[in-house]
Amino acid sequence: MTKTGDSWTPLPLRLMLGFGFLYHGLPKIFSSETHVAVTGLLQGMGIPAPGLAAWGVGLVEVLGALALIGGAWVTLAGSALVIHQLGALFKVHLAAGFNFIHVTGMTAAGPQFGMPGYEVNLLYIAGLLTLIFGGAGA
Repeated sequence: MTKTGDSWTPLPLRLMLGFGFLYHGLPKIFSSETHVAVTGLLQGMGIPAPGLAAWGVGLVEVLGALALIGGAWVTLAGSALVIHQLGALFKVHLAAGFNFIHVTGMTAAGPQFGMPGYEVNLLYIAGLLTLIFGGAGA
């Protein structure tokens, strides 16, 4: 019988979380338009040094994603990403409620969506905690 940490079982979770964070983090670092938008969002929330914070958020997402995908420093990366998700949950998504999808109306092109709730933040946190406490696997 193998230990949980030696199993391949966590691999799909590591890959899904890693690619999710990579997808959201890369534009914050490599797209000036996205970086400016994130800086404005952080400034609007009253975050100090929003330009620097936008770089920090992007780096935590990208470096954390690469660690998860590679299976290295998963406890450290997962812990940083949990803190990141808690910040997003409380500063951005909490006011929108639990549901990730909020249909606010219909247009000729289809449904119109509002601010997503904190449901996905909790799913990311649950997955990260599973890796932190259960191990990164093989």
